[in-house]
Amino acid sequence: MNELELYTEKTFDSIRHIDEYGNEYWYARELQKILEYKEWRKFDSVINKAQKACENSNFNTSEHFVGADKTSKMPNGGAKKIIDYKLSRYACYLIAQNADSRKEVVALAQTYFAIQTRKQELSEKEYRGLTENEKRLYQRNLTRKGNYSLNQTAKTAGVRNFDKFHNAGYKGLYNGETANDIAKRKGLRYREDILDNMGSEELVDNLFRITHTEQKLKRDNIKGEDSANKTHYEVGHKIRNTIKELGGTMPEDLPTPEKSLKQLEKESKTKLTNINTK
Repeated sequence: MNELELYTEKTFDSIRHIDEYGNEYWYARELQKILEYKEWRKFDSVINKAQKACENSNFNTSEHFVGADKTSKMPNGGAKKIIDYKLSRYACYLIAQNADSRKEVVALAQTYFAIQTRKQELSEKEYRGLTENEKRLYQRNLTRKGNYSLNQTAKTAGVRNFDKFHNAGYKGLYNGETANDIAKRKGLRYREDILDNMGSEELVDNLFRITHTEQKLKRDNIKGEDSANKTHYEVGHKIRNTIKELGGTMPEDLPTPEKSLKQLEKESKTKLTNINTK
């Protein structure tokens, strides 16, 4: 890795955040400082251009530029609203493309976010070349993002009990099994993530369920918690029937990997630490 690559990774990774679903994001106010914009007014103009570019690319702007406004106390006892956004990697890429390219750090941002965005996109040929554990990591990342997006859509539909909502989907796909039933069958510890203990094929089945449930909730404008739960169950059940018709293996019959993804990630970090301390 050359000095330029190291500098860009350190610079932009230092302000990268991870939410409870494992999704990465950047705060616009922090990115503003990195890109050397002293005035929010000028940086906000860049954000507006980036949002327009996002819209023109047929992406949902609200998913990539999430409002994260804050309030700041004033000396007189009042409060001032501070506009901010949670930005996806793609949003940061668009901002970098619309920022002042005369700034050296902007050019670095363009390179960094372009390369990193491409790294997250795998072609079918590239995917086939991955090991099983690499496929698991890749699919797990997709299901994590998919569940986050599904939760937002389900919330809009009126869902409040998300455990019940997700169990409805599992019941449809796993012939009546809830998340706890799946965990017990797999021999997992209390509250251990079942998705972290699935092989790539089982993760693909669940990603299919997640994606199509969200699409149906939006397409049919589903409203009400009971209707959303019913939709999730029906989608899961239809996917189960499709697997059966195609002669595939039922998800509950697929083998559970010997190691969870958390174990693999921990081992990988340990190896890296050992290498760096030698």
